[in-house]
Parts: sequence; structure tokens; C-alpha cells
Amino acid sequence: MSPRAAGYVAALGLLLFAVQARAQARLDRAATFTQSAPQAASRELLRRTLTPMAYARIDATLAHLGKTLAVQSVDPAGEQFMVYVPAGPAPPSGYGLLVFVPPWDDARLPDGWASALDEHNVILVSALHSGNGQSIVDRREPLALLAEANILQLYRVDPSRVYIGGFSGGSRIAMRLALAYPDIFRGVFLNSGSDPIGSAAIPLPPADLFRVFQERTRLYFATGSDDLMNLAQDGASARAMREFCVFNIEKRTVPDMAHEPASGRVLSDGLSFLAAPSDEDAGALASCRDGLSKDMQARVQRIRADLSSGNRDEAQDLLVELNNRYGGLAAPDIAALSAVP
Repeated sequence: MSPRAAGYVAALGLLLFAVQARAQARLDRAATFTQSAPQAASRELLRRTLTPMAYARIDATLAHLGKTLAVQSVDPAGEQFMVYVPAGPAPPSGYGLLVFVPPWDDARLPDGWASALDEHNVILVSALHSGNGQSIVDRREPLALLAEANILQLYRVDPSRVYIGGFSGGSRIAMRLALAYPDIFRGVFLNSGSDPIGSAAIPLPPADLFRVFQERTRLYFATGSDDLMNLAQDGASARAMREFCVFNIEKRTVPDMAHEPASGRVLSDGLSFLAAPSDEDAGALASCRDGLSKDMQARVQRIRADLSSGNRDEAQDLLVELNNRYGGLAAPDIAALSAVP
């Protein structure tokens, strides 16, 4: 065979290999992981997801009982995960990653999602036995964080395209984790499930984390036109986001869809939005933050005045309100006010 012919054969072989590789997506419905992760540690998870007063009560209760907090509530080696890896090699910058929190316990990839994941070169990982009936703090949240950490150990992933999402009750967990871990998740895909932030149930994280969430986290809501309850919740959630200076939001009402997973086309649209650069108005963000700061400090001053005048019951009620509305954003003030004798 001539050198030129040999070159043609070699090139054809490489082309066939590339076509074959491109055609082979990988779906493992029972993957196992071994790596623990500091972000999934119990204390770190509670610090980020509880209000300051609730977090302080945990320590007080443990001290009273003479117990200590478990370092981590789940062992990844004893769990199973569904992993979908798109067809073809990783892009030069790395795969995207979608950590999916399901409402069900089994390994289930929604219909049509594989094509959207292939289109955007996004890996999907989802923990089994992480459905709505499982503990939020002890299982669902740490399992999602462990899933993210282990995929990053196994694959080349672009950190600017690491997202979290979910369906129904899983979407609500995804929103909690996106709020608490904006240093990990750049966006969240909320499929038929959301809640307003700024409450005892969904508190704001510490100030440094919340600033990151405001500046770069993108939120894509996708709910069916016939899913009226969750459409209303999306509206309340989006309003609360804007009230707390979170503007990178896209809301999509899917025609003729009830309470069900979004189609692959909707997922693809969501992934495109999440990958786009942040487009918030810096002036509007600064002005909004200033308004929040003034309101928070006015509340702090009123509590201090009540404490100084001996109105301790009134001060305590206002402190609880401050704690529930501003959460970790007001953590230093809450600690100082709680320590007043």
C-alpha cells in the first residue's frame, strides 16, 4: 500500500471512530461513588441553609444532650446514582453538568432529555432514593452535593456550566441548594416547583454567598399552563427574587402541559439561558442592595431601642422577624442582638 493510500485508510479509521464515539452516549442507572466532599459536610450544609437562630439552636441542643453533629449524614459508597454522559468527547472547556433532584426514588431520565443533554454537552447526575419521601437535610441535599463533587473528580467539567435542577418537590430542593451554594451552581432549572425566598423555610445564606447568588446565578422556571398551583408559586418565587435583588430570571409557561417533567426542547431552552452571561444592571443591583441594607438596619435599630428600654418581648418578636426575613444576610447583627443580656 502506498503512503498516500495508507494515510487515507488511517484518516478513514479516525473518522469512523469519531462517528462511533459520537453515537455512544452512556447511561448508568446504578453508578457508585467513593469521594466525600467538604461542601456536603453536615455543619457546612446547616450553616448555609438554616437561619442564624436555627443554626445556633442546633449547637445549643447538641450541647445540652452531650452529643456532636455527624461529620456527614450519608456515605457516598453506600449510595447509587444515575449518570448520563453525552455522546462524543468532552468539549475543550469541559462538559456542562446538571445535578438533577428527582421527586421519585428510582433512576429515571425524563423523556427527550437525552437529546438536549447531547446538544449542550451536559452530563446529568441524579441520586437514587432521593425522592420526596426522603429527609431533606440528611439525604436529599447532601446526596446532590456529593453527586456534583464526584462527577468533577471523574470528568472534565467547565465550572461555569455547573447547574442544579429538579422536578416538582425536587425542584424546590434544587432552589434551596442553588441559593445556599452559588459558589458551586451557576444556574438552576426549576421544573414545576419553586418557593419564595426570605423566610424561615427558605432563608437567605450568609452575606458573602448571597452577593454571589445575586450577581451570577441564573434561574429558569418551566411550568405547564395547566399546573395552576405551581404557576402561582413561580410568580411568588420570582417576585421574592426580585425583591431581594436577584434579576437573572426567565419564566416559561409551557402550553398544554400539566404537572409533568418538561420536554427535551424546554430543557434545551433552559440550558441555553443558564449558559448565557449574567446581564443584570449593575446600577439597579447596587440601588436594590442599598434599599435592603437600609431596611435591615432600621429593623436592627428598632430592636436595639426596645432592648435599651426594657421591651424585651417586643424586641424578641422583632428579632425573630429579622432572622426569618434576612437570614444569613443579617447573621452578625442577629448574633450581637441575641447576646445582649
